[in-house]
Amino acid sequence: MANENGNGNAAAAQAQAAQAGPSLDVLAQYIKDLSFENPKAPGSMTDQRPKQPSINFNVQVNAQPVGDLGVEVELKLEARAVEADAVIFNLELVYAGVFRIRNVPQEQLHPFILIECPRLLFPFARQIVAETISSGGFPPVMLGMIDFAHLYRQRAAQQAANA
Repeated sequence: MANENGNGNAAAAQAQAAQAGPSLDVLAQYIKDLSFENPKAPGSMTDQRPKQPSINFNVQVNAQPVGDLGVEVELKLEARAVEADAVIFNLELVYAGVFRIRNVPQEQLHPFILIECPRLLFPFARQIVAETISSGGFPPVMLGMIDFAHLYRQRAAQQAANA
C-alpha cells in the first residue's frame, strides 16, 4: 500500500533489503595485466630436458574501493619455471573484478572481500594461466584449488607479527 506521498514501494524495498542476507554482485571481471616470458625460446622447445623444471607459484590478493560502485579485487598469480638456475618461463597475471557487496556487517566486510571475491575470480584466472603457458609452447599447468581463507589468516597473522 502506497502512502500519501507515493513512497510506499521505495520504503518497502528498503525494508526488504535491510532484512535480506548478505549479497555479492560481480559487476565486471577483466585481465588487468598479463605477462609471459619464454627467454630461452626457441631452445626451450627443442632442448632435451633431463628432468621436470621446478615451478614456483605465488598468489596475492589486494582490494581497493572503486567510488560508489563497490570494490575492485585483484588476484595476482605468478608462475616461474626454473631449471638449473635458468628461467624456462615466467608468467604474471593480475586478474581483477569489481564487486558490489551488500548487507555484510562492517566487522566481517574485510575478510568477506579478501576471501569470497578471489574465490569467485580464481577459476577464470586459473584457465588464463593454463592457456597462456600452453600458448607459450609448454604443457598447460593446472593450478590446484587455493584456500583463500587460509591465505587471509596467514596474512593477518603476518601483519599482527609485524605490528
